[in-house]
Amino acid sequence: MPLDPQAISFLNQLASLNAPPLPEMSPQQARGMNGVMKDLAGVPEPVAKAEEIPVPVDGGEIAVRFYTPEREGRLPIFVYYHGGGWVLGNLDVVDAPMRTIANRVGCIVASVDYRLAPEFKFPVALEDCYRATCWVKENAARLNGDASRIAIGGDSAGGNMAAVVAQLAKQRKDLQLISQILIYPVTHINSNTQSYREFSEGYFLSKADMDWFTNHYIRTGADAENVLLSPLLADDLSDLPPALVITAEYDPLRDEGEAYAARLKEAGVPVELTRYEGMMHGFVWMSGVMDKGRSAIEQVARSLRSAFVEQDNL
Repeated sequence: MPLDPQAISFLNQLASLNAPPLPEMSPQQARGMNGVMKDLAGVPEPVAKAEEIPVPVDGGEIAVRFYTPEREGRLPIFVYYHGGGWVLGNLDVVDAPMRTIANRVGCIVASVDYRLAPEFKFPVALEDCYRATCWVKENAARLNGDASRIAIGGDSAGGNMAAVVAQLAKQRKDLQLISQILIYPVTHINSNTQSYREFSEGYFLSKADMDWFTNHYIRTGADAENVLLSPLLADDLSDLPPALVITAEYDPLRDEGEAYAARLKEAGVPVELTRYEGMMHGFVWMSGVMDKGRSAIEQVARSLRSAFVEQDNL
């Protein structure tokens, strides 16, 4: 279908800023746009408690922001990894949607402030996310959380890391995850798909942007073929947690996200795949200006509620 009118309006407003293209900016300059992205998410809802806790990781510590709704008893936990191409994004950009999900689902949301590239190259961000998720499990009781009901998720680069964390959990056997929420995830760094060719520029995320992100994150070209960065290349996707995969019609990453969903299904993993027609990359966390962003957040909440209830009834 045609590009959604709300997406067109956003793209026109973005063009009116006359900002230089992302590949012409330094990471530090580009991070100055985080505030703009935060504002697009709408007004944040109040939650019963929001606090940041330092979590130890290899070589230092990172912050994890916990959102707790007004609920009694041990609560399920949703661990989230924000997007931004491993270079941009922060906890504030996803603050509003994380609050909404905590309230709608009745779960604790743990939003992970992993270390960014190029200061920290692959696989630092991934290992930060994995270690933070393990810490959440190990400390669930002090958080009033239920260690037996942990789901993970992320958008874009965060969706990439959520997919890989799920694979690593199966291999390392120290995490039991009940769901993975993958929002327009990066699943193959060297993609040459139809959506990459059709939407290489003009739809918020461009191929040149993805090259900029990737070049800041990877150490050498060989990293692009590493399954810890391109999870679509993994040989065996069986025995992974059920997945909700959300893609956008006008997104270069559309086809690789849908290809990953297809591979999961072929491996016997329950998958709910939804392509949001007329939308472009990033729309989910623009729910303050895009109706379909709000719809996608509600879909995430429904999926998590179902997963947590199903696990609780086992």
